[in-house]
Amino acid sequence: MVSSIGAGKKAFWESLSQGKSGVSLISSFDTSAFTTKFAGEIKDFDPAAHILPKKLKRMDRTTQLAVVASRMAVQDAGLDLQADGHRERTGVIIGTALAGVGYILEQHDILRDRGPMRINPFTALASFPDACAGNVSIELGVTGPSFSLATACSSASDACGYAFDAIRSGQLDFLIMGGAEATIFPGIMASFCVARALSTRNDQPEKASRPFCADRDGFVLGEGAGMFVVEEYEHARKRGAHIYAEILSHGMTCDAYHMTAPDPEGKEASRAMRLALRNAGIQPEDVDYINAHGTSTPLNDKTETLVIKKVFGDHAYKIPVSSTKSMIGHLIGAAGSVEMIATLLAMENQVIPPTINYHLKDTECDLDYVPNEARPAKIRTAMKNSFGFGGKNSILILRKV
Repeated sequence: MVSSIGAGKKAFWESLSQGKSGVSLISSFDTSAFTTKFAGEIKDFDPAAHILPKKLKRMDRTTQLAVVASRMAVQDAGLDLQADGHRERTGVIIGTALAGVGYILEQHDILRDRGPMRINPFTALASFPDACAGNVSIELGVTGPSFSLATACSSASDACGYAFDAIRSGQLDFLIMGGAEATIFPGIMASFCVARALSTRNDQPEKASRPFCADRDGFVLGEGAGMFVVEEYEHARKRGAHIYAEILSHGMTCDAYHMTAPDPEGKEASRAMRLALRNAGIQPEDVDYINAHGTSTPLNDKTETLVIKKVFGDHAYKIPVSSTKSMIGHLIGAAGSVEMIATLLAMENQVIPPTINYHLKDTECDLDYVPNEARPAKIRTAMKNSFGFGGKNSILILRKV
């Protein structure tokens, strides 16, 4: 994975467990006219160190992040894609909500300022929605089904759900799966600024993302990629793969209520959680940790808390709930996969990462949010929540093997 707090699982986990923020003032463009001047920007990512310059010209930043993270995942899994039959039995599915948009905006500026014949000849190829998955398949040389999935902020979690179904049904042996997103572009930032969705704590950017805190004032944009190898359990065990966890189930619903605001009663989000629990064959009391969607917006944090209490009852107050977004911001389509990596590493290390910047209790957000410091804990079963624009609800249940 690649994020604003580290590339690779070791660097990511060290920052996460220490409660380190990756949010800072934006360095890639002039923000003087913007109401929000910061983001979870990856400062030290040099794509040329990983991808040949000739190929770079044909990829937007989202695709670059996805390619690098996918290579890391294959290496970490000890997967030999050249082995007999592996190329054909490996697919690619990547969740991304805004892939290519930043690239198009940059090329539009060139079109406006320098004329139509000066734009990059690969603009159409680099910016279409499925360029992300297509390039990963090409770079890794795998020939199974390859596609991108766009379901707003739940894209990567939904990609995991579809990967789970594809493996369980026997269609494939492996899926290279996850999410990637690059949002730190003037046009994208401006749209969220105008919508007044972002925090405006420009004097303290590292403290701006404060999920569930009473004085939260909006989310923080982030960028990055998180990729996995998903494999049938016995297949992975027999080849001696390092197994982080087992995917037990996936629950999906839609509020059908509003494009940005969650249903205040949380009916469909609750149903998604109950579906995930039922499909996993477990009880609410079996869940040891919830990695929350936790955006740091007034409505979403309140509603997510309400939904957890509806589904878990009194047990809700006994479950640690934390938000990775407090450290890296909101990665939109990639949020679910990067936060799933945080959940898997929490299970592996038996340590719950904190919700940083939490200092003021909200009476409507009254659960255990693991404030400010990581906490040792026994985690066997975890829930990962993702909620997206348009009322998308996507819940994953993971179990430590």
